[in-house]
Amino acid sequence: MNDLPLVKVVATGGTIANTPSGRLHAREVADAIPELKKIARLDVEEVVRVGSHSMTIESWLKLAKRINQICAQENEVRGIVVTHGTNSLEETGYFLNLTIKSEKPVVLTAAQRRFTTLSSDSPKNFLQAVRVAASEQAAGKGALIVTNDTINAAREVTKTISSRVETYSSRDIGVLGYADDDQIIFYRAPLKKHTTESPFEIGNLERLPRVDILYTYVDADGILLDAAVDKAHAEGLVIAGFASGSPTPPMEATLKDIAARGIPVVLSQRAGMGRVKPNPERPHLIAADNLTPQKARILLMLALTKTRKIDEMQQLFQEF
Repeated sequence: MNDLPLVKVVATGGTIANTPSGRLHAREVADAIPELKKIARLDVEEVVRVGSHSMTIESWLKLAKRINQICAQENEVRGIVVTHGTNSLEETGYFLNLTIKSEKPVVLTAAQRRFTTLSSDSPKNFLQAVRVAASEQAAGKGALIVTNDTINAAREVTKTISSRVETYSSRDIGVLGYADDDQIIFYRAPLKKHTTESPFEIGNLERLPRVDILYTYVDADGILLDAAVDKAHAEGLVIAGFASGSPTPPMEATLKDIAARGIPVVLSQRAGMGRVKPNPERPHLIAADNLTPQKARILLMLALTKTRKIDEMQQLFQEF
């Protein structure tokens, strides 16, 4: 047993630990999966216990600081598994991808069906996440999402289906590899910067700048944009533009005024696939590349802790 790798399980709650009578402690979930004892030694702790729709930026900061502490101080730990709810898993994963300062595998997993229900995906996803976290191949690849036997990069993955187990997809980018029964196998590695290459320091942060997402739709005007800045005091905005990466003309005019006031605006798109490219006709807008609006928001919040210069922010969106 002592020859097995040590994997730290950092629990946050979610369906993966949920039963009809309430949420289990992550240790109870682990104990109910006997196959785990053949793969790794587990050290389990809970950082928060919430549904992922209740996840907050405060929770993110607490989680990332704790994982950084584990990586820095607990040398024997091979990798870390984060159990989480499905709704905001992709956002937590990308936040960790930008804020963890270690090459040790950080593997997030979740479940679509509660732990004790018929055909639950909870035990298998937990098992496969531990296998990936214990794998030396997973090191240095940034935060990973492991569900339904697939390994996805946290930057690229999105929840695409409300209830089926094959919900997580990296869409036009594709999976990194698979947690097959005979081996953990990777076919590629992320090339965008992450973890140890990230410039973002959160050790002394208690909050992040407010950034709001505004959706583009037919006949949308600039009223909500002004409200986000003037009433909610947003320090940055992300626009979920049309699939081409464009807002409506009334939004365009308002965004130009907002950017002129020193509020950085990132232009993403609502389709979920494809890139938004820098446009010389919109030098006041930051192109989100292929980040979804919710992930562009995370990068902009962190970017605001480093710079307010549009060209420097655009560079961050090109690199991360």
